[in-house]
Amino acid sequence: MEIKVRIVENAKEMEIVRDIRHRVFIVEQNVPQHVEVDQFEESSRYLLAALDGQFVGTARWRKTAKGTKLERFGVLQDKRTYGVGRALVEFMLEQVKNEAVVYLHAQDHVISFYIKFGFQPIGKHFYEGGISHQEMVWKQA
Repeated sequence: MEIKVRIVENAKEMEIVRDIRHRVFIVEQNVPQHVEVDQFEESSRYLLAALDGQFVGTARWRKTAKGTKLERFGVLQDKRTYGVGRALVEFMLEQVKNEAVVYLHAQDHVISFYIKFGFQPIGKHFYEGGISHQEMVWKQA
């Protein structure tokens, strides 16, 4: 199986991103649409991951007051055992490696996944979209 990750470059690819996010977060995880689709849609940079030529995953990053936040990592449920999530994280970290601060909000069930990439939990657990999360930092100033 071949995994390819790339930066989203056009409106057609953004439609695919929105479809994957809708299926993963709104349908599967029951995140309210007004939480999933936010005010940062236009100011974020997006990735798409393809498995054997089929788009199956996405993620985004954006600048915040704290640093560079990685977010909206989503892989279609039936494609989660093929390394797509790992490929997304590795590609993303390459894109932001020169940023002073890099962090994310991990759903509890994937904290150990992010630890494998060097992320460290900080602070207390909190809820976003009705799901328990943990802030994790990859790089601190």
